[in-house]
Amino acid sequence: MNWFSQDAYFSQLERWLSMEAEAERQRLAQRRQLSQSGNAERGGETIVGLFLTDHRSGLAGRLLLDFAKGGSDRLPMNRLKVGSPVVLSNHDNLADDGISGVVSRRTPTMIQVAVDQWHEADRYRIDLSPDETTRQRQLEAMDITQTLTGKAGRLRDVLLGFEEPRFVSQSEVAFRSDLNPPQQDAVRFAMSARDVAILHGPPGTGKTTTLAEIIVQEVEAGGRVLACAPSNTAVDNLLERLVTRLPKVVRVGHPARVFESLRGHTLDELVESDSSAAIVRDIWKDVDQLMRAAKKESGSWEGKRARGEMYAEAGRLRKEAKSLERSTLHHIVDSANVICTTTTIDEDLLGMQMFDLVVIDEACQCTEPAVWQAMLRAERIVLAGDHCQLPPTVVSKEAAQEGFSRSLMERLIERFGSEIYRRLVVQYRMHESIMRFSSDHFYDGELIADPSVSSHRLVDLPRVHSSLLTEPVIEFWDTAGTGWEEELERDGQSKLNRKEARWIVEQVEDLLDDGVAAEQIAVIAPYAAQVRYLRNRLQIPDLEIDTVDGFQGREKEAVLITFVRSNPEGEIGFLADTRRTNVALTRARRSLRVIGDSATLTRDPFYRQMLDYFELHDAYHSVWELGDV
Repeated sequence: MNWFSQDAYFSQLERWLSMEAEAERQRLAQRRQLSQSGNAERGGETIVGLFLTDHRSGLAGRLLLDFAKGGSDRLPMNRLKVGSPVVLSNHDNLADDGISGVVSRRTPTMIQVAVDQWHEADRYRIDLSPDETTRQRQLEAMDITQTLTGKAGRLRDVLLGFEEPRFVSQSEVAFRSDLNPPQQDAVRFAMSARDVAILHGPPGTGKTTTLAEIIVQEVEAGGRVLACAPSNTAVDNLLERLVTRLPKVVRVGHPARVFESLRGHTLDELVESDSSAAIVRDIWKDVDQLMRAAKKESGSWEGKRARGEMYAEAGRLRKEAKSLERSTLHHIVDSANVICTTTTIDEDLLGMQMFDLVVIDEACQCTEPAVWQAMLRAERIVLAGDHCQLPPTVVSKEAAQEGFSRSLMERLIERFGSEIYRRLVVQYRMHESIMRFSSDHFYDGELIADPSVSSHRLVDLPRVHSSLLTEPVIEFWDTAGTGWEEELERDGQSKLNRKEARWIVEQVEDLLDDGVAAEQIAVIAPYAAQVRYLRNRLQIPDLEIDTVDGFQGREKEAVLITFVRSNPEGEIGFLADTRRTNVALTRARRSLRVIGDSATLTRDPFYRQMLDYFELHDAYHSVWELGDV
């Protein structure tokens, strides 16, 4: 980002937000146009031709609508995850602007949407929705941020890189959980920060566990904490580690976006279970009775007068019920030690409440405007994440190229170096051989495999047989010279590689035959077309096949990766963003099997080093060895 003043910085962010809004509007319009050509579902942001299969009342009076393609047909691959904002509309009427909703549940054959209202149709479509409300809130927060003075102004200037971060002497800490020495050091470091500290958590190193300890320490010292993350899943992962350790943790947000096991900690359910809720329900019953009675009144003068009085009384009772609900809601929020929410903060609910500590987990997946809403409420901030994994998702290619896809956390590490962060280095996921390449390339060779995982293999799992697939830990299978080339998906812009997919299918089937359970296996492909192609050929319950983005923060015992790209020009497209490959390689716990074309991939120095690593560990093979190329 080329800026030299506060005004230039925020002007640039406003410009990028405008570019992003326009890109999202264009994408939604294009998806609606594609409906006529049958390609609407290609991008994964739309599902069309859906039938309503069930409907019922849900939390906080919302309606839960179940949709399916019909029968047992699987839904197409899509990015509509639980918590995604969507637009529900009439499939057969492109002029229908639809209604807003939230994905509340999904299975391979069904998707459930929570809405406040519902219009009947024969068939429906669901589109991922641009979030204009969030964008407006970010702009408003940025406007306020520019006017800050005093301590708040200094915190802003540290985040901008104009002021140096400050730390006090680290005191002794009575740890409340079993942490390793680097984790303990990170907790002490965060607690010593007077304005900003960063927790760098490479894959499997217990970042969220460490962050939870920081929050517990702050609360036990008498502080209030606002715990944020860009995704609902990340918020709930943090919430899960807090609710058993702290008494007053409140999850703010749409209940449909929250893990079902944690919904008892949502603000909606806490309001519902409050002693005042029974009174509110009785008031609403009285309102309903008055409204029904008013409709039955005759058209006489006396009847009209009585009807008017009933409507007036119903209006008064409505205000009383809403006032009581609002009072209960604010009491719960005000008395909470920890508020957990996404970085899309509800201004009406939190107002300008201040917190002693604001933590943002997965901060590297936040664009910079997403941070300023939280910053306005902070005495101090802790950012946690890994800038060597996936960056923020940005729709506008132009804005991303200019720098919008770079996170605040990444920028601060570049600006201040080790002065502002601590890195966790002991990982509890990967076999040493799986970990080592990423450690050397992305983490200065500092990662250490804990003894509990450093030598574990697939064959060590119960009911898994010893075989050529379950004994090795890492393998790269080279397709160079075979003619297994990529192709463009018909009527689409995504790429697939049928021959690589065939190899993946055979590998999965062999792993299953060797006793590895389907839920222990993941197949990762960088391209959505390859994912779709494989899902059609491996319709196995509990087997997960997804893009790199879909596996961020996840892990499996065995991971198979298909790189897809194979062409005479050596073009690798967005595989050039090696952070994506880092994510893919570090999802595996015990077994990592990769297939790709070395002649294409090694035009890039990163993949040349990766192939060298496999060769060094006698884990390089050519598919020519299989004999049926």
